[in-house]
Amino acid sequence: MANFRRFRPDDLNKLSKCNLDPLTETYELGFYLQYYAKWPSLFQVAEDQHGNIIGYIMGKVESSPDVYKFSEHYLPWHAHITAVTVAPEARRLGIGKLLTEQLEAAADANNAFFVDLFVRSTNYKAITFYKSMGYSIYRVVKDYYGDHSSDPTQHSEDAYDMRKPMKRDLKKEHIRENGEEFEVDPSDVW
Repeated sequence: MANFRRFRPDDLNKLSKCNLDPLTETYELGFYLQYYAKWPSLFQVAEDQHGNIIGYIMGKVESSPDVYKFSEHYLPWHAHITAVTVAPEARRLGIGKLLTEQLEAAADANNAFFVDLFVRSTNYKAITFYKSMGYSIYRVVKDYYGDHSSDPTQHSEDAYDMRKPMKRDLKKEHIRENGEEFEVDPSDVW
């Protein structure tokens, strides 16, 4: 059984089991600490009975800067999943789902319109997982990733911007059904 709790700085040395997956983005230490300092309640870990980190989620709540308020790419107050990952030996136990549900509850508590995330367009397992939790593709971000996870001859990879409406979005204004048809450049997302 997993224990769920907030991330602590001394957990940084315990994330390796989760970050060895080629589809998991790994960040510089300062990036993790920035999330810990700014959004501690949205940075959660799952640990096994031995204290090993077997999953984590990093998120934040934000909106686009006001200067972009009239841009077609403006994002209102929302929660963003920066990373969610589970160690290979702990997958298919519901840990990723529980971590995501915790972040969604925090999004509702923060009165967010939606939760969004970016996922590689070739990460079919993750896309299926998110769709099973009510996320849909809002748009395709062309060449978002500077590398390709499965084809070394490719120099970049597209991302799907996936979203799930929260309680505040009563009219479902921040999702769409045909998101695969909407392509944007990385410079269009904040």
